[in-house]
Amino acid sequence: MIAQKMIKYVEGSSVTRAMFEEGKKMAAQYGAENVYDFSLGNPSVEPPAAVKNAICEILEQESPCYVHGYMNNSGYETVREAIASSLNKRFGTSFGEKNILMTVGAAGGLNVVLKTLLDPEDEVIAFAPYFGEYNNYVANFDGKMVVVAPNPPEFQPNVAEFETKITPKTKAVIINNPNNPTGVVYSEETIRALAAVMEKKQKEYGTAIYLIADEPYRELAYDGVEVPYLTKYYDNTIVGYSYSKSLSLPGERIGYLVIPDEVDDFENVICAANVANRILGFVNAPSLMQLAVAKCLDEQTDVAAYDRNRTMLLNALTQYGYEVVKPEGAFYLWVKTLEEDDSAFVARAKEYNLLVVPGSSFMCPGYIRIAYCVDPEMIKRSLPAFEKLAKSYENE
Repeated sequence: MIAQKMIKYVEGSSVTRAMFEEGKKMAAQYGAENVYDFSLGNPSVEPPAAVKNAICEILEQESPCYVHGYMNNSGYETVREAIASSLNKRFGTSFGEKNILMTVGAAGGLNVVLKTLLDPEDEVIAFAPYFGEYNNYVANFDGKMVVVAPNPPEFQPNVAEFETKITPKTKAVIINNPNNPTGVVYSEETIRALAAVMEKKQKEYGTAIYLIADEPYRELAYDGVEVPYLTKYYDNTIVGYSYSKSLSLPGERIGYLVIPDEVDDFENVICAANVANRILGFVNAPSLMQLAVAKCLDEQTDVAAYDRNRTMLLNALTQYGYEVVKPEGAFYLWVKTLEEDDSAFVARAKEYNLLVVPGSSFMCPGYIRIAYCVDPEMIKRSLPAFEKLAKSYENE
């Protein structure tokens, strides 16, 4: 008999992953060219050539025992120093290698942070819509998720409601910027307002409230939009980053945490995060990929390809009568459903071989998420299906 806690996790297993598996079955049934799978945020753009070159160079020039061996739980010192220097150059920060902890992707990093910070019943605030796995990550450590309601149509966080949700039990706040699933970039004005509220509440309650910045989509921003770097606005900020999207390496599970000196109880936090990295079972981030990304810090995936997909799909769906939030970052469209029940809408979309994810999976019913990190030819083939789906509601 499995653990009672796992029964709940199994019952609430990711709808996105389930849709992805359903898509493979439908492709076998109808032919891959006739199924339009927009479910999973799996990058369709190849990694930069520099990544392959870096891996080959490392394997040819470095000692195998060094490349494939253990290192400090935080990661290779040279890698962490290179990342810190890159961040300092880009954002005017002053990090050193001691502030960087290499992680097994952003998900691994978030679990390390939450393991480090949470006692049972501590509260973590997130702004709907948000990546549904946050609920599971918080539950892993017996924390309590507190949700700030969606704020359409712009989907910037509702600062006034946020302030009412903070209590003496609030330990952390998670911000995902650019946002999955909306593609919205939280503005500098929003970030400053959120920081002011947290500063006020820390003084009021005499507690530390940590801001966790989940940033796997940081490099995917369009139209010159700037994504604020949150450590510059609030001292108690911990940044989680992943190369899954910026270098198209989701399966390699490589990322890092930034834990600045200014974080409350810094020495204990960094020490505990290192221990959490080990006892959660990661031990350390993948060694070869640590060394590889350190050689590719100035590289970036082809954001222009995603921008073309964004424009093509946004223009077409708007023309067909869908209400779409224009994404400023990431690679998702957030679309209002043509009926109140988003799960029913998703089921009808499947009748046209369209696979999309219901907004209720992101704590925001009445919408769907469309991942446009796909082959542009698939988008072109899918457009008649989206149009037929819209027309099927016209006489209702």
